[in-house]
Amino acid sequence: MPDLELQGVSPLSFNCEGGLVLNRSTFIMQPGQALELENFEPDVGGGYKRLLGFRPLVNQVVPETNVSSEAVLLSTKFNNFVLAARGEKIFSSASTELSIKVVSTTAMTGAGTLTVGSTTGFSSSGTIQINSEIFTYTGKSTGAFTGVTRATGGTTAANHAVTDVVSETWTARDTGRTNAARYNFEKYNFDGSDKLIVVDQTNAPTIFNTSLTATDVSNSAVAGAKHIAAFKNHMFYSGMSATPQEIVFSEPFDEDAFVSGQGAGSIKVDDTVVGLKVFRDNLFIFCENRIFKMGGSSLSDFAIVPVTRNIGCINGFSILEFAGDLVFLGPDGLRTVAGTARIGDVELGTISANVQRLFRENLDDADAFVSLVIPDKTQYRIFFSKATGTISATIGVIAVMKGQGFEFSTMKGIRPACADTVIEDGDVVVMHGGFDGFVYRQEKGNTFDGTLINAKYRSPDLSMGDPGVRKHMQRVNINYAPESTIDADLFVRYDYESSQATRPAAYPLDSTNVAGTYGSSTYGSAVYGGPSQPIVRKAVEGSGFAVALRVEDGANATAPYTLKGFQLEFQVGARR
Repeated sequence: MPDLELQGVSPLSFNCEGGLVLNRSTFIMQPGQALELENFEPDVGGGYKRLLGFRPLVNQVVPETNVSSEAVLLSTKFNNFVLAARGEKIFSSASTELSIKVVSTTAMTGAGTLTVGSTTGFSSSGTIQINSEIFTYTGKSTGAFTGVTRATGGTTAANHAVTDVVSETWTARDTGRTNAARYNFEKYNFDGSDKLIVVDQTNAPTIFNTSLTATDVSNSAVAGAKHIAAFKNHMFYSGMSATPQEIVFSEPFDEDAFVSGQGAGSIKVDDTVVGLKVFRDNLFIFCENRIFKMGGSSLSDFAIVPVTRNIGCINGFSILEFAGDLVFLGPDGLRTVAGTARIGDVELGTISANVQRLFRENLDDADAFVSLVIPDKTQYRIFFSKATGTISATIGVIAVMKGQGFEFSTMKGIRPACADTVIEDGDVVVMHGGFDGFVYRQEKGNTFDGTLINAKYRSPDLSMGDPGVRKHMQRVNINYAPESTIDADLFVRYDYESSQATRPAAYPLDSTNVAGTYGSSTYGSAVYGGPSQPIVRKAVEGSGFAVALRVEDGANATAPYTLKGFQLEFQVGARR
């Protein structure tokens, strides 16, 4: 039956909001939600932003102990040092960024200078590396290395840009850590001096002072501890293989003293402990099938009460403080332990129902999962790392706090073995240790350590309120916020991507009129005074009873951009 005479153009406008939703029919999804949102993140400023990349935080690989397949088991920063564990050793390094570019033709033969952000944590003289070029230096000031010789160690002089990483070689700080597994650690101050204590599931807990001198905890009762937490000026240990249900705590203000008459002691629960976390004046004890919390301030009044006896935690490394709650991985996905208005009461809530399928498909390998928090984005990331997986196939989930709820997306192409987030003078350092022996910094660069970022967005199938009426598409208007030129394609798909439906070719997104920011834009790549959130109007082809939009990029290394919203302009055709 021929279509009726077309009557005018109708618009459908929507913001990109709601995140990835995999548990609803496309008929009841909101237009701004996504059926696919890979390597995009729900942005606290609105829209879906393509992820930043990651790059080495330290250019040099962490030395292996026995075999090159050893993963990094610990990565953190302490007192301006980068710390990493691999094999049987714990190492330190230092890292900063170039402040002034270096060109390959600049001679440095013993009197050169490298200007950097900071030299804190670096040796007074030594060897540093920028990209693949090795330099030596004989002195340093607050913001520069002096007495520099370049292209040493058989390397070649090269160009180096502002913000390129400058790092020194790794120094062994502790050895003999036989059969160490993934580390937990705690930063604390009991006596006016900052310290770091680490546990590796096998060896004695080890304390580092600010000079990174290592001292083992002497009490054999806490050897092989897997979890560590400082609470009410006591150090709490758990996860010992011989006593998996016991939590041992030290005397006040002394992590290596355990005399019961001096305030030390132990507590047992009726389940295997998988993690300890201090939150809102309580110590939460996560077990395989239960959760408890401890209140009080000393041996005389420490008391444990159950939070729940029906839900446990399946990965202790997933327990993180996030957006005013504790988030952890339960048997049914991500959950929170939230304080309520009633003092001392708590409520447990599932937050990942929208992406429950992803957790259900991957929970069998949960022991190797890695989590971190990016506080300035109110973002929690969990990576479904697998011991035998590949980086290209590794996926993860991003949860972003938006208002009173959470929005989700997925990641693909990042495979941490351990992770941490450190805030230094307002700078949020998001870092992870890899299975390849390197320590990386996330939220830096436009590639995944040189691999292009393949980002994908797909809208719901939009029926414009009536799936029985054909829509003749006229135009798609895209509102987005680029940071520089972009290289992405828009695809319009019809009728649930049926093979019988029209499949127009890709429509390239245009960033010709991107607003330039002085000091951050490349000359010739932006238009100064152009719109910072341009609306790109694309005339499109095809018709169908339902319409879906796709945006894909990854052909080139480009800066992130944020999809803010869309407007579809269509004419109504015949009813089928």
